[in-house]
Amino acid sequence: MTAESPLRASPLGPEAARKLDDLVGLLSLDEAMWISGYLAGFAARSRPGAVPSAARTESVATEPLVILYGSQTGHSADLARHIEHRAIERGLAARAIDMASYPLPEVKALRHLLVVVSTYGEGDPPDSARGFHEFLMGRRAPRLAGAEFAVLGLGDSSFRHFCKTAREIDERLEALGAHRLTTRLDCDVDYEEVAEAWIEATLTAIAPHLTKVPVVAVATATVSSGGYDEANPFPAPLLDTIPITGRGSDKVVRHVELSLEGSGLVYQPGDALGVQPRNDPALVSELIETLRLDGDTVVAAGGRSERLATILERSREITLATSRFIDLYAEAAKSKKLKVLTRPDRRDDLEAYLKDRQIADIVREFPAKGLAPDAFVAMLRKLRPRLYSLASSPLAYPDEAHLTVGLVAFGSDEYPRRGVASGWLAERLGPEDTVPVFIAANEHFRLPDDPTRPILMIAAGTGVAPFRAFMQHREATGATGRTWLFFGDRHFRTDFLYQSEWQRLVKTGLLTRMEVAFSRDQAEKVYVQNRLIEHGREVFAWIEGGGHLYVCGAAATLGPAVESALIRILADHGGLRPEPAAEYLKRLQREGRYQRDVY
Repeated sequence: MTAESPLRASPLGPEAARKLDDLVGLLSLDEAMWISGYLAGFAARSRPGAVPSAARTESVATEPLVILYGSQTGHSADLARHIEHRAIERGLAARAIDMASYPLPEVKALRHLLVVVSTYGEGDPPDSARGFHEFLMGRRAPRLAGAEFAVLGLGDSSFRHFCKTAREIDERLEALGAHRLTTRLDCDVDYEEVAEAWIEATLTAIAPHLTKVPVVAVATATVSSGGYDEANPFPAPLLDTIPITGRGSDKVVRHVELSLEGSGLVYQPGDALGVQPRNDPALVSELIETLRLDGDTVVAAGGRSERLATILERSREITLATSRFIDLYAEAAKSKKLKVLTRPDRRDDLEAYLKDRQIADIVREFPAKGLAPDAFVAMLRKLRPRLYSLASSPLAYPDEAHLTVGLVAFGSDEYPRRGVASGWLAERLGPEDTVPVFIAANEHFRLPDDPTRPILMIAAGTGVAPFRAFMQHREATGATGRTWLFFGDRHFRTDFLYQSEWQRLVKTGLLTRMEVAFSRDQAEKVYVQNRLIEHGREVFAWIEGGGHLYVCGAAATLGPAVESALIRILADHGGLRPEPAAEYLKRLQREGRYQRDVY
């Protein structure tokens, strides 16, 4: 089986896409790099809003710079493309390539390599990087003497395995004989400034190693189109918010509908909506009162001065306590107990301590006398967007974005705690409110190009959101392929999310089959992976019949449990031993027939 073309989501027509695909398949890597630079120059000259200046002679390296990226949420991909652009500006032929589409036999020919990769879940590589990572770590990885490299990792320091994938790739490339150009950079969520400095240093280090030839280039000054993105989110008005868990449920899940009218934002089923949240004003007041500060005090942060209360509500993370915050706050509070938790050998103790505590709880437990407001703000990291899988198809709901929001709630009656985004979306949004949003494309979670292909969808809880979008899209396009949904939650009576919609789709025949697993409705818990194994023979037949597999849910629980179940099914019903069965599943992933949106 062959991988699906990455041109499937391009603006090209079918015939143009086919011709370009055919041409790309004939190119060597050097030829592809040359064409990449040529097209970049052509696009710069043709781009609306680009103001041409006088032509000048520059240089483009004949030795290609390969920028491989592995991305789960799109940040690594965006950063890799930014590095590509910066390299081309310097006259270096460069190409940013998704690890998922890079031919592994060509690794041995790499001479100049930059890697940008994230880590997610329990220290795992992104799905798009799994094949490359396993190949590089395996016995078939080639010697890379004569190659030079640099690695940039993206991660979140609040997690135990911060930038683990980047560290593993960096160490492995060196072990294979490649020369490290610059020290690996492990980026936390506030990475823009440090990443920019690393890019500058790395491109400066690599440029002298590349041969250059003169070419003609055109400089451009680009006029902004005013598009909406993470840096400039669209204020989406709230259309509706509907509870979709029943009375008596121990969970709160709401269906949230937002208007995108006038935004120009475009998305596909499988994409996510980035939401820039706001902290709870009550939590802000609690923090300010506990620290004995004045919310009206003007503090400089992020290049501008604002009221302390405004900064804490709009631009700083005040829920999640990172190890960096603990380290800094322990000094301010003069707390030996907190300080000892930051030692590497106490990582387990720190995680246990932070599991059910937010920053307000720590501040209350360990008061810091005389802490200046600007010093406290400096301990906090930026409030970052949260991503939600889109639960709607633009064909079914033009100019709308639907979300399935599960409230994260813990704490006590006296000190209730909420997730920063889920608390805002599920509890505090008012009818006149707007939500700052942007589209986070997910190219590795797409419906098959062929609408006759069967699809098998596996979800738990709010992970069912993208499959609502999938089914709306297939209904709107008249797709004829069979569909099978496995859905799990706690209780049938209270937690069957979008129950009436699934029942309608089953009745019309658009949803061919549906299996459910409600874990708390019987003495022995039953999960979706159990249902998969129960129907293993039929699941295997769907896979062998060209079916596409989709999984959405928790990376720590659902992801590995479903993967183990699928490997067992392939082994039991395909006559394979566990290792070949696992390799079979990896092949499906490389072909785009096994896609995961796990978080």
